[in-house]
Amino acid sequence: MKRYLFLLLFPFCVAAQDAPFENEIRAFEKADSATPPPRNPILFTGSSSIRFWSSLATDFPGKPVLNRGFGGSQLSDVMRYADRIIIPYHPKQIVIYAGENDIAAGQTGQQTFDRFVALFEYIRQKLPKVPVAFIAIKPSPSRRKYFAENDTANRLIKDYLAKQKKARFVDIRPVMLQPNGQPVPDLFRQDSLHMLPAGYERWTKVVKPYLK
Repeated sequence: MKRYLFLLLFPFCVAAQDAPFENEIRAFEKADSATPPPRNPILFTGSSSIRFWSSLATDFPGKPVLNRGFGGSQLSDVMRYADRIIIPYHPKQIVIYAGENDIAAGQTGQQTFDRFVALFEYIRQKLPKVPVAFIAIKPSPSRRKYFAENDTANRLIKDYLAKQKKARFVDIRPVMLQPNGQPVPDLFRQDSLHMLPAGYERWTKVVKPYLK
């Protein structure tokens, strides 16, 4: 626990008005004031792959899903805002997709794993009985040069979660790859980073069995 203490403290050292994505977080809070979110939701949070999952509610009918993905966030950003976009909702389950931007910004797979563990341990401290699912870092064609670090982070996170209670690693990579191991290009927008509805359709089939 102590070796992650610096990671736990870092996100809170930035003044709120100067913190990245502050406007998006305030928008969530404003939306909650106007329209109360579902009680004890299945909370999806993380980077733009969650933010752009606009079909979340229709993809999981009957599930009290709540989308709190924001910008090009990193795990450190999710950690920074955990007390505003995760903890207050008292979710019945938390689904996280983040880490891809951490690696693209220069973090190694090991460092990305460390950031995830800091976030996971913080959630466990605040919400000890809430199940957590981590969606594997996806193989985006525009970020091929990071695939090795992505694989390292995914492997470390998968092994870590296998030893935790009420924690699952959701591996969406197999449904996004061709037989030759390369990403299916038709799943992505022109930027070869963000997904088209076809990508989310595949994610839905993999994620659905993990939801409570």
